[in-house]
Amino acid sequence: MSMSRRKIYPDAAAALSGVLKDGMLIHSGGFGLCGVPMALIEAIRDAGAKNLTFVSNNAGVDDGGLGLLLKTRQIKKMMSSYVGENAEFARQFLAGELEIEFNPQGTLAERIRAGGAGIPAFYTKTGVGTAVAEGKPTAEFDGQTFIQERGIFADLAIIHAWKADTEGNLVFRRTARNFNPMMATAARVTVVQVEHLVEAGEIDPDHIHTPGIFVKRIVVLPPGYVKRIEQRTVRQPEAA
Repeated sequence: MSMSRRKIYPDAAAALSGVLKDGMLIHSGGFGLCGVPMALIEAIRDAGAKNLTFVSNNAGVDDGGLGLLLKTRQIKKMMSSYVGENAEFARQFLAGELEIEFNPQGTLAERIRAGGAGIPAFYTKTGVGTAVAEGKPTAEFDGQTFIQERGIFADLAIIHAWKADTEGNLVFRRTARNFNPMMATAARVTVVQVEHLVEAGEIDPDHIHTPGIFVKRIVVLPPGYVKRIEQRTVRQPEAA
């Protein structure tokens, strides 16, 4: 393999080979089903890795996103901010079969960003006086109470991008950017699935959202890859 294509892997299973292990802490990009690395999630399912902790805005739906790994009982803990679209998640949580660490959404985003920036902890006012603050250190700033939140640095990040060059420079498309760029910076190994691959130098540097230095492995999605819509809402046809 030429040096310019050393990050390219033939499929999702190959891209995770030698990296994926039981008991890992994994960042998984996406918001709902937008920008979710489905091919990589399916490869994790097929590999059978277990006792996994996932950091993700949500847990997908019952038959999509991280819902696939809940169904196979490969997830032991979720660190999330919203989980309302997954009935299996609710069932496992209420039955005491799944650990959950709820985070306010902005706090979760900042914990990931802090992890990528090498910041071990920060203080926020969000959650003061609620269950979110239980067991966490507090401090006073300007006469107000703040709680300490820890940055999150994962063993592995799996993300979805619209375009990449062969050096791993990434471009995300619209709202599919969501958690993906910050997660890419906050893991020992970042694996990305991409819709389009171009040669190094073909992406305008001003258009790059994530520099390739953060990306270790790339898998190009096959033609016809389907990006699901979580809830399709259309206008009712007008009466004739």
